[in-house]
Amino acid sequence: MSANAIFSVTQALRARLEASLLNLDNGTVFVGPLDDPDAKGASLILFLYRIVPNATLRNHTHQVISSTPGMEVITYENSLPLTLHYLITVGTRDGSSEDPMLRLLGHAMRALNDDPELAGVRVGNEIAQVSIEPLSTEEMSRIWTLFPTANYRTSVGYVVTPVWIDPRDPPVVARRVTEHSLVAGARTEEVRNG
Repeated sequence: MSANAIFSVTQALRARLEASLLNLDNGTVFVGPLDDPDAKGASLILFLYRIVPNATLRNHTHQVISSTPGMEVITYENSLPLTLHYLITVGTRDGSSEDPMLRLLGHAMRALNDDPELAGVRVGNEIAQVSIEPLSTEEMSRIWTLFPTANYRTSVGYVVTPVWIDPRDPPVVARRVTEHSLVAGARTEEVRNG
């Protein structure tokens, strides 16, 4: 993926969540901080609160199918694999309790469980896995302390990985081998005549 990988994956996740709400109330998913005034009226809030390198893939090459017609594979030696940590929180609506929003959260969680991959053009024709992340009360409290003016609402954590950020320049492709030969030393005839 390009440097837009974090943005692209977040938008793909948002689209998946909005699709899960489509037949329920045409709900919207706000991307951003939990206390943002623009989040008011959203059914769910998607907040990216942590980005860390994926330690398992850190020293692996990243292979990408080229967009050229030949479908060549491009291998990047020094891509940055990331794990994105999200918090999905029920939204607020004036004059209503959290009850209807809990229903929407359940549908969103089911959609992510039923199809836990983000793939296709939206994410650079790659595959990123979406999985629930159990957060302890302490971890959840630390996140919510970032928003002292917001009242706590039901939230669940998710991780998306791998999200690759590839180098700006494609790797240098070596010329094709057109002739095979091995020369280990002087030929016997050259030694006799020499």
